[in-house]
Amino acid sequence: MSKVFDVAEVAQHNSSKSCWVILYGKVYDVTNFVADHPGGAKVILRLAGKDATEEFDPVHPAGTLEESLKPEALLGTVDLTTVPKKADESATAQPVQEHPPVEALLNLAEIEQLGTAKISKKAWGYYYSAADDKLSKRWNTEAYRSILLRPRVFIDCQECSLETKLLGNEVSMPLYVSPAAQARLAHPTGEAGIAEACRSFGTLQIISNSASMTPEQIVEHASPNQIFGWQLYVQDDRTRSEKMIARINQLKMIKFIVLTLDSPVMGKREDDMRGGNVLDELTEEHDKDFSKKAQDKQVFFGLDPTLTWTETLGWLSKHTSLPIIIKGVQTHEDAYIASLHRPQVQGVILSNHGGRSLDTAPPALHTLVEIRKYCPEVFDKIEVWVDGGVRRGTDVVKALCLGAKGVGIGRPPLFGLAAGGPDGVKRVLQILTDETKTCMRLLGVQRVDQLGIQHVNTRMLEQQIFDGPSGLEACRAAHLSKL
Repeated sequence: MSKVFDVAEVAQHNSSKSCWVILYGKVYDVTNFVADHPGGAKVILRLAGKDATEEFDPVHPAGTLEESLKPEALLGTVDLTTVPKKADESATAQPVQEHPPVEALLNLAEIEQLGTAKISKKAWGYYYSAADDKLSKRWNTEAYRSILLRPRVFIDCQECSLETKLLGNEVSMPLYVSPAAQARLAHPTGEAGIAEACRSFGTLQIISNSASMTPEQIVEHASPNQIFGWQLYVQDDRTRSEKMIARINQLKMIKFIVLTLDSPVMGKREDDMRGGNVLDELTEEHDKDFSKKAQDKQVFFGLDPTLTWTETLGWLSKHTSLPIIIKGVQTHEDAYIASLHRPQVQGVILSNHGGRSLDTAPPALHTLVEIRKYCPEVFDKIEVWVDGGVRRGTDVVKALCLGAKGVGIGRPPLFGLAAGGPDGVKRVLQILTDETKTCMRLLGVQRVDQLGIQHVNTRMLEQQIFDGPSGLEACRAAHLSKL
């Protein structure tokens, strides 16, 4: 028979030596899991002895408890009569602030402003944060501003189509939704709400490895021709990744895997830290042994730090036949090496993780121009996608002109979801669709495949591009030596 605990008894177990939490009215002993928690020990310890449901529910998909905890961790239920009643806040409640409808918002900056007003400080910190001084995050957007467009005239542009193919899959536009975690912090519909918006626009969506819903829930109501990718962070416990890959292989709408490599360690994201989302150093004098253990385990937050081109891609080939896109490429050398691994690797995503990992890492546009300079043959071998800093339709067009096949957005769909649920995400996609078509028409272009280097002036940007030796001979030799 399940034991019933009162709240006061649970509250006594509030340290790393004995850590209990209440989730959905049940009491769990998570002491042995604290140091292994992928999100950091401090996240759990902050809630030790308390009801953690409100913090847990928006960021964890169904089945997380069953996968992470042994059955004996469930101790019983909590006596609801011992839960303190919340004070009546009606007398002191402030009037509900009126917000404009998302249809009235004209650009992504206004959507972010409204989304910020509607979400918690913790959610805002997670979505907005970037590493250190946020320089890479800012440069991601500024890089687009340094490129000038070259409009042509006397060209019939009445018809304008954004239709294209990404990895051979027909999509309505080259814009796609990048993998971004914890969407339910923005709205209860979470990643499924983003999928609903993508369904309306025929837009490709990459599902985050750390999504707040299961892949099955996210694709459940997708249209038959809707396209998804799935992001893979390889876990240090490979069996966990293998089990998830097996699930992904069964979902026909997921057409490829995005192997993400740009965050083997976590960047210092201070907005996140202030909101309590990131582990800060454990300095409890009475528990130094635990502190050391926790810090050692959380250096990589459960990620495998031993990945290599040959070993990791070989391991992946044993578990899936889906095409692979390498995400987090930030140099022409790595793009070139990826192209040598066709046909398993069919694309790369040039990305600095939204500036969230290594501050002062190059914007994707820099790497895109670097590839054009040192190894343009890459564009003929694999698809090159970009993400980070896209806030206007002109940004989308500039990336396409420089050779990108796909252009990703990560934060805008999250803030759109916060601003208005699925309708807010639809508004994000509508704004970028309209702006992209307007830009193409003003350039004198009817189709995506007509965009090219002749439509942009990159002289200002080129001053900031890497100007050292190509290093391609060494890359080629190293690759051949491992075959």
